[in-house]
Amino acid sequence: MEREGDVVSAEMNAEMNAEMNANRTEFWRERRVAVTGGAGFLGRRVTALLERSGCESVFVPRSRDYDLRERGAIDAMLADARPDMVIHLAATVGGIGANAKYPATFFYDNAVMGIELIERSRLYGLDKFVCVGTVCSYPKFAPVPFNERDLWNGYPEETNAPYGLAKKMLLAQLQAYRQQHGFEGIYLIPVNLYGPGDNFDPESSHVIPALIRKFVDARRRSDPSAPAWGTGSASREFLYVDDAASAIVAAAERYDSPAPLNIGASQEITIRELVELIKELTEFKGEVIWDATKPDGQPRRKLDISAATSALGWTPRTPLREGLAETIRWWKANGG
Repeated sequence: MEREGDVVSAEMNAEMNAEMNANRTEFWRERRVAVTGGAGFLGRRVTALLERSGCESVFVPRSRDYDLRERGAIDAMLADARPDMVIHLAATVGGIGANAKYPATFFYDNAVMGIELIERSRLYGLDKFVCVGTVCSYPKFAPVPFNERDLWNGYPEETNAPYGLAKKMLLAQLQAYRQQHGFEGIYLIPVNLYGPGDNFDPESSHVIPALIRKFVDARRRSDPSAPAWGTGSASREFLYVDDAASAIVAAAERYDSPAPLNIGASQEITIRELVELIKELTEFKGEVIWDATKPDGQPRRKLDISAATSALGWTPRTPLREGLAETIRWWKANGG
């Protein structure tokens, strides 16, 4: 179900992104930005891109120093960072298994952290708040491709609904704050991310790093088979982490609307196809044993990214096969 034709040519991509990068330096030169989650998988890319764009100051609050679920810690962070802008990436996240095991934790941590950050940032007098949400907020049976106007037209898929709803409440908060207080906050909805430096912990990883680790380990042991969750019929969309970072920085600079904005690759692939692709790239020759007792999750996922392309002049650059190969190389060199 992956469609290469859904992505513009590499040449057009390069031209569009080069023009976008050239215009960034002047905007960021006098900006002070706090990036929550800035030491994480996505956050490291965002902070590096901000620094390359000439940002005056990039502040990364660490959880050991600032518990962003606590009002006093947020106030201390804002006083130390003195930001013009907050890019909120910090989240308690995990795959289907972790969502099922810790639904209360996922709801509380993400809701309280975001709600308090937005409120304290408003009182601080912040110029702009960039909130990064989740594709898990979309209704379980949203029409494909997911369009931003359908975000509220149903309940999220049950296995990750607490996490998805907690993040979606931040969109409602930002829209209310814009209406009542004139607070400039934007809300971005990225699809599932992957890439070098992802979380490969079997207890909490998402599907791509979980499969890569499983197949690399199985190949090393010469196992005759390896397990995979579900039936493989569900589909997903995956965005390379560096492409996500470029979209977030572009939106922080260029986007100012109460409407949420999808950030994705505009490609769809079934989990069964993904498993076969990762199996091929890891050179695992054994059989895949599907465990249909495990949940498939949401039946289909693919984002409509036309609004982001129009508003930001942004398109993703990394084809899935290329990004997976790079991620596998990184895991073999650094953990596998």
